[in-house]
Amino acid sequence: MTREHLFEQILLKKSYLCVGLDTDPKKLPQHLLDTEDPVLEFNRQIIEATADLCVAYKPNIAFYEAQGPKGWVSLEKTLQYIPKEIFTIADAKRGDIGNTSELYARAFFETMNFDSVTVAPYMGSDSVKPFLMQGGKWVILLALTSNPGSKDFQMLRLSDGSEEYLFEQVLRESSEWGTPGQLMFVVGATQGEYIQRVRQIVPEHFLLVPGVGAQGGSLEEISRLGMNQRCGLLVNSSRGIIYASSGRDFAEKAREAALEIQKEMEQYLEQYVQHM
Repeated sequence: MTREHLFEQILLKKSYLCVGLDTDPKKLPQHLLDTEDPVLEFNRQIIEATADLCVAYKPNIAFYEAQGPKGWVSLEKTLQYIPKEIFTIADAKRGDIGNTSELYARAFFETMNFDSVTVAPYMGSDSVKPFLMQGGKWVILLALTSNPGSKDFQMLRLSDGSEEYLFEQVLRESSEWGTPGQLMFVVGATQGEYIQRVRQIVPEHFLLVPGVGAQGGSLEEISRLGMNQRCGLLVNSSRGIIYASSGRDFAEKAREAALEIQKEMEQYLEQYVQHM
């Protein structure tokens, strides 16, 4: 999926919502547990209920790996239900020496045909570039995450007297490894006060923004400070949508939660993106 195609979908749906498929078997509605593949059935109904309201789906790979072989089967079958025009993100947070990264890239881009994969950049360029060698695929680099521990390393000041944080140096260096049509960056919604600093360094790149909803990030703040003229944002909500209800109406309630976010996004697109 190209950057232009993604922007077209954003304009068409008036949405930059990414739905996180962080499907935990322990949290599934009871009535699904008797089905052949409860995780798949849950994901299928979530996708059917929200596909017209979002532009991306992001399965967190850990939720599927933890189930062993059957989890990988559920994940592969889930991907088959996602409409082709919707961007898919393997939230895998991979990153290793070059030959290992080549195999990770092959796994998610060739074997499973995801559009993108999240990658940790802290082993440097040779650990990331194998993912960028896959034509038409995206790398989403961790830049400034929303977890409390992000301050342990990402918020360290550089020792060169520039007053920059480590995450800013990571952005500056890694943005040279690929184009805005290949690279996105993860910036947590709970880090809203720093998003202007991010945009100064990577004005054209898309940002994947987790942390809206259950983690308390502000969609208004992220949209106001983080949008560019091609939107430039994919804002993820996981638990706030997929676990909006634990009953038989879980898909209906998921749609209601997604629709509420989409309607708010429509306002910000009209306000901040001239193409609207």
